[in-house]
Amino acid sequence: MKKNLQTPLKSEDVEQLSIGDIVFLDGYLITCRDMAHRRLIDMGMQLPVDLEGLAILHAGPIVAEDGNDYKMISIGPTTSMRMEVHEKEFINQTGVKLIVGKGGMGPETVEGCAEYKAVHAVFPGGCAVLAASKVEKIEKVEWKDLGMPEALWVCKVKNFGPLIISIDTHGNNLFDKNKAEFNRIKSPVVEEICKYIKFIK
Repeated sequence: MKKNLQTPLKSEDVEQLSIGDIVFLDGYLITCRDMAHRRLIDMGMQLPVDLEGLAILHAGPIVAEDGNDYKMISIGPTTSMRMEVHEKEFINQTGVKLIVGKGGMGPETVEGCAEYKAVHAVFPGGCAVLAASKVEKIEKVEWKDLGMPEALWVCKVKNFGPLIISIDTHGNNLFDKNKAEFNRIKSPVVEEICKYIKFIK
C-alpha cells in the first residue's frame, strides 16, 4: 500500500504504518551514518541538526560543491545493520521518526522503534542516481570535518522513494518474517533433493 509522508512526522503518522507498506517522503532527510551515531552515543557530542520528527538516511552521498552551493549527484543507502549497536539509543535521544537504509536491522532497533515510535525503511539498492533526483535542495552540511560520506547533509526532498517499511512501531521486522517463511519453504525442498544428491549435506 503506497503512502505519502511529510516531515515533521508525529508518532501517530508512523504508528499507522506496517511492514511491507511502500511510502514516499516529502520534507527533510538528513544523511547520518556511522560516525554521527558514534559521536552522539559514544562521545556524547550534541548533533548540530535537530532531528525531532525528521528522517535520516544511512548513506554516503556524492556531492558536487561549487562554493557554498551543493548538488546531489548520487545518494545510495549504506548497510543499516552497522548502526544496530547505536540505533535504539539514537532514536531515544534524537526523536527521529523515519530511518532509511539498506538491508534489515536487528532486535535492538525493533525495540527502539516500538518504544519510541519510529520506523525503519529500505530504499532499493542500485538506485542511487534516482534517489539523488528526488533531492530538491541541499540546505546545508554539518560535521564536514568527517568527510563527504560521513557528514550530515541536510536535504529537502520531494517524493523520495519508494521506501519499503521493514520495521514498524508494533515490533514487526519484515526481514525476520521473510527469513522464517523462506526457511519454512526451503527445508522440505532441500530434504527431498538430498535423497538423490547426498553431497549437498
